[in-house]
Amino acid sequence: MFHPLPIFIGLRYLRGRSGDRFSRFVSYMSTAGITIGVLSLVTVLSVMNGFEAQLKGRILGVLPQAVISHDCGRISIDEEPVELLSQYGSSQSAVPIVRSEAVLQSHQGLAAAMMIGIEPDSDDPIRSRIVSGSLERLSAGKYQVLLGHSLARELDVRVGDKVRLMVTSASQYTPLGRIPSQRMFTVAGLYSTGSDVDSQLVVTHIADAGKLMRYKAGQASGWRLFFDDPFIVSELSSQPLPEDWRWSDWREQRGELFQAVRMEKNMMGLMLGLIIGVAAFNIISALIMVVMEKQSEVAILKTQGMSDRQVLAIFMVQGASSGVVGAVVGGLLGVLLATNLNSLLDAMGVALFSFGGQLPVVINPYQIIVVVVGAVLLSLVATLFPSYRASSVKPAEALRYE
Repeated sequence: MFHPLPIFIGLRYLRGRSGDRFSRFVSYMSTAGITIGVLSLVTVLSVMNGFEAQLKGRILGVLPQAVISHDCGRISIDEEPVELLSQYGSSQSAVPIVRSEAVLQSHQGLAAAMMIGIEPDSDDPIRSRIVSGSLERLSAGKYQVLLGHSLARELDVRVGDKVRLMVTSASQYTPLGRIPSQRMFTVAGLYSTGSDVDSQLVVTHIADAGKLMRYKAGQASGWRLFFDDPFIVSELSSQPLPEDWRWSDWREQRGELFQAVRMEKNMMGLMLGLIIGVAAFNIISALIMVVMEKQSEVAILKTQGMSDRQVLAIFMVQGASSGVVGAVVGGLLGVLLATNLNSLLDAMGVALFSFGGQLPVVINPYQIIVVVVGAVLLSLVATLFPSYRASSVKPAEALRYE
């Protein structure tokens, strides 16, 4: 079976001889370092991806992802701008929405929240989050609301209780001063997303919300868009809009949270990537020792006709082999660990959540390929200087005292 000579000799040097125990030990330690670094990086990135996906589903799955509205603050539901809405490629048809900041009052106190008015018969994401009551209870003219379980606990209300909903953006000036638009609403149900949205969002019928906002019949605040990937709004927001129309999306309310999550993921990746960098520098140390030990052998190979480029390839193969083995093994072990992480934590009796939750894990194959290829390339770069030193050996000087 044919083997290129530099690859054959480089792999032979990788196995070493009995007298090269220390250099082999350093080489094995560098391989182990790359393995541990890649394993840790793959595992941590998978967990961070899980947290990001969980936040995306729990928060952005319920909040309005994007809303197209008119500069006057109101739109006509009967005049749907089909050409304008169709250019965004949303996952489902755009629906009208009424939204405003609001204040809720119960017998226990006050709480600030965002009110949105929706059509109960639409396929709204809040439907899958309801834990008590139902979305169908919201009907025009009955003035009923859905509250998050955290907000309901804060106000000490249950299904069937009354709360006062006040909207300051629709205030009226009276002889007694400025009075916000307000009305008593009945709690028709509770929902739970497992996030802070449960204490900040109030859902009611679009017609009742419109009356509270003093809209005319058939008016709403804007057109609500839905997307499979909420992060696509950063690209869609740059598309030009007709005059008097404007775009708003979830980044106005939750942009800082997801920026913090992404920054934390990047910093964790950077710190764990330094482990791979340190292991790559160990490859330099191991190769330099090998080059010093094998100067006479390199000189003999050169006298037999081997070129400097072939000598360079020999030591690059030897050093890069440690990186390839460490990166591939670390990637496989990282995927295996991330897949069974919750099972291992349960087996060790480690409870990270007091309510019995589990770490969210999302394995991204593209990220794993980037990590493994990056580790291999870093190992390859680490071999350049020692390999160049080996190719620069002068046979006459190396064999002078042999």
